[in-house]
Amino acid sequence: MNGGQDLGGKHGLGPINPEANEPVFHGEWEERVFALTVAMGFCGEWNIDAARFARENRDPADYIKASYYHVWLYGLLALLRERELLLDGELESGVAQETRPAKNQPKAEEVLSKLKLGGSCLRETSGVPEFSVGDKITAKNISPKTHTRLPAYTRGKTGIVSAVNGCFVFPDSNAQFYGEDPKYCYSVRFEGNELWGPDAEPNSCVYLDMWEPYLDRA
Repeated sequence: MNGGQDLGGKHGLGPINPEANEPVFHGEWEERVFALTVAMGFCGEWNIDAARFARENRDPADYIKASYYHVWLYGLLALLRERELLLDGELESGVAQETRPAKNQPKAEEVLSKLKLGGSCLRETSGVPEFSVGDKITAKNISPKTHTRLPAYTRGKTGIVSAVNGCFVFPDSNAQFYGEDPKYCYSVRFEGNELWGPDAEPNSCVYLDMWEPYLDRA
């Protein structure tokens, strides 16, 4: 979706000011939001792409003004309400109500080992990639209202395939619970002047990982 999360190439948003010796968390509440989000991810109610869509599916002005973990909290609450695991009035009253149990209820001692295992999105396939290294492609000029990993600033732009990464879960489908629908993913090189025009930094380029459905042969 064309929301507040997709800011590549946009002006007027102010400078980026890195914080020297920035801590991992700026307060205990951020630690709690992180822990709750990770814990609920093990409950089998949604996937990582649905979680990303829940965070970005809000008013762009609110998204831009919010801190990183405020965005995470918004997404978590939206998913919990959508799945009826959090009922109206619970947050306001501070009193839990009876809801249905989550699909999975992992034990606390299992979480660390599962985190260490990770969860690869690489999938086996019998299909062959449509594009090869060196092929010239154009990113489709589309504006889906749901989750996508196709940046707005690349749409309609032409680049060169620099690598075939393999077949991965397609986030656009996975976020809508339509299934993993694995697709080939490519590393694509875009020249700076193709993306930004004559004002681009000389000799600049951008490499992006892009799924096959995003691309047309140029």
